Amino acid sequence: MDQLTSRATDYAKWYNDLVLKAGLAEHSAVRGCMVIKPYGFSIWERMRDDLDRRFKETGHENAYFPLFIPKSFFSKEADHVDGFAKECAVVTHYRLRNAADGKGVEVDPDAKLEEELIVRPTSETIIWNTYRNWITSYRDLPLLINQWANVVRWEMRTRLFLRTAEFLWQEGHTAHATREEAVAETQQMLEVYADFVEEILAIPVVKGVKTESERFAGALDTYCIEALMQDGKALQAGTSHFLGQNFAKAFDVKFATTEGKQEYVWATSWGVSTRLMGALIMAHSDDNGLVLPPRLAPTQVVLVPIYRKPEEQEAVVAACHRLAEEIKALGIRVKVDDDDKRKPGWKFSEYEFRGVPLRIAIGPRDLAAGQVELARRDTLSKSQEAMEGLAERLADLLEEIQKNLYAKALDFREKHTTEVNSWEEFKQVLHQKGGFLSAHWDGTAETEEKIKQETKATIRCIPLQAVEEKGTCVFSGKPSKQRVLFAIAY
Repeated sequence: MDQLTSRATDYAKWYNDLVLKAGLAEHSAVRGCMVIKPYGFSIWERMRDDLDRRFKETGHENAYFPLFIPKSFFSKEADHVDGFAKECAVVTHYRLRNAADGKGVEVDPDAKLEEELIVRPTSETIIWNTYRNWITSYRDLPLLINQWANVVRWEMRTRLFLRTAEFLWQEGHTAHATREEAVAETQQMLEVYADFVEEILAIPVVKGVKTESERFAGALDTYCIEALMQDGKALQAGTSHFLGQNFAKAFDVKFATTEGKQEYVWATSWGVSTRLMGALIMAHSDDNGLVLPPRLAPTQVVLVPIYRKPEEQEAVVAACHRLAEEIKALGIRVKVDDDDKRKPGWKFSEYEFRGVPLRIAIGPRDLAAGQVELARRDTLSKSQEAMEGLAERLADLLEEIQKNLYAKALDFREKHTTEVNSWEEFKQVLHQKGGFLSAHWDGTAETEEKIKQETKATIRCIPLQAVEEKGTCVFSGKPSKQRVLFAIAY
């Protein structure tokens, strides 16, 4: 395994090399798109399955809507089209033909579509056009639908998992009879996301509300969870949007109330994507490779038999499989690597690099002594452990590792969250220390934009738990009601 560029030397190169060398993803033949490799996809599957369970526990059902959206649909909600117009891929023709010179194929000019189709950047328009047929009465509400899909947003500067032209995600789209129900849904799904990221990915998040200029296109309010990466940059890990009645009015989605009146429904949408893979990598991994939280790791424990002589092989491999069965019986995801084409040293390096939380080595002497060598990925520590009762202890140790990763990430965030009270202090802390800057802001989009232009820092959120605190804006000196969180973000 080639050694990684260190994080301190070049964080961006470290990240890209890790994604490639750990077998998570690679660049594709299509510019800006990626191939998610089996190991990377197995991690995404675990994220997807856990989220899907949480969605269903809160009453949501899965459905699927078309990849293509008629261009006219985007004209019906002005803010929405403004938000996505520059990122849209457009289908104009439906057929190819052989080129006249016999060299390949070309677009058939006679196969032009009557109306261009947009490759979905998000599905609000096609879904709300559909909901018009599904909703007629208060009895049809609430309508709680989720979709697992791919979307396309044409990006000029791409980075594997963090920003690609095509990515995988889920998008929830719900309809409600009252404003209060829709707001409650928006807030509930924010909590679902926050719990998932903290409990499964072991990444602490700040829950908050976006400023008007940072809201989702077409939303009245956007709630978000923000995480801090090891390079001091923020990453938006999930969003939940209160859409009001904007899309219902745009697509004429009304319902008959209990009194028989016709009213527009209230809407929400919410989503997370494969960007969470980037968050996972940057929050925990180190210069030795990937670090995976046990609850997410496809393999939680790997057993490596060690032997030199053929006569030792059978007994050692058999012991590994017996122990693996005991471990598996406790619901732990375990693998025995008894492939004799690779040496143990290569295997140790490989599993460390790929972030397997626990590695167990068993040799003839270990077998005779009734013990194993246990290596932890989070601390890189090794210990000799008795084989008797080991399976039960591993379950506790995996939970300890999960908590340790969260605590380490939380400690980093706390040490890199700084209150600043002047413009000079803001710029100094931002560029020397990074992280979240808690600062007063006068509430105007003009000041927000000027700060962004001068420093590249944006308001990540107005924290939900922020208390009212009178002060003066660090940039304009005008009165401020509370602090907000600034950071340079991915």
